[in-house]
Amino acid sequence: MKNFFISIAVFIVAMSSCSTPNVSYFQDMKSNQNEVVKNALDVRIRPDDKLTIVVKSQDQRLSELFNLAIYSPRVGSTTSSSQYMSGYTVNSQGNINFPVLGELHVAGLMREEVEQLIKRELINRKQINDPHVTVEYANLSVNVMGEVNKPGRYSFDRDHITVLDALSMAGDLTIFGQRDSVKVVRANNLTDHTTYVVNLQNANELYASPAFYLQQNDVVYVAPNEYRARQSTVNGNNVRSTSFWISIASLAASLTSVIYMIVK
Repeated sequence: MKNFFISIAVFIVAMSSCSTPNVSYFQDMKSNQNEVVKNALDVRIRPDDKLTIVVKSQDQRLSELFNLAIYSPRVGSTTSSSQYMSGYTVNSQGNINFPVLGELHVAGLMREEVEQLIKRELINRKQINDPHVTVEYANLSVNVMGEVNKPGRYSFDRDHITVLDALSMAGDLTIFGQRDSVKVVRANNLTDHTTYVVNLQNANELYASPAFYLQQNDVVYVAPNEYRARQSTVNGNNVRSTSFWISIASLAASLTSVIYMIVK
């Protein structure tokens, strides 16, 4: 009888301790191991993206014809010393309306390709002989939600951004985040979305994922792990909570001690 109750107590304690979350990354990586990214995606321009475009040449008066006005925030603003250039918003057909050149189709192009397109059009139409064109992204962002330290919408202006970059901007996962099944939801268009699952604990799977490189407006969601789920009630005291099993273990140990004294 004594051994039976001791076994029960040991089992309950084991049940309460086996739920410790596994929070390490890249568990398959070894020293000097190389990993190849199999789906290197460039950010390509989509409808509703906003671009800033600057044209320069030796003739400053001529180049000013192709640049939007620069403005400052209203007087009294804490950032009144800053200046901003108006941007070009890509319409639903994937076009921008550029001064003198008219509508240009830019959807599906990379930033450098837009620079080359505008430069070529300016020269071919004999507008500027020596144009230097700079294109920058103005409103690209990704959303990071769930079990991260700083969930929110994060802007970027680079040609490449990875899921690791986004999670780093969000302050990394909390200890309660599922590291083996981070979800990335990607909008292919207004009505079509694709969901990818990224495993941060396996480097080979991570770098092979189509979602390793993010696209504008991607949503990164980190679900809570089982440890967090056991704490999801108001007081955390249900059959899935660690505190519940610890209480049971304590009660079982006490009963075992009492019964042992009686039997003895």
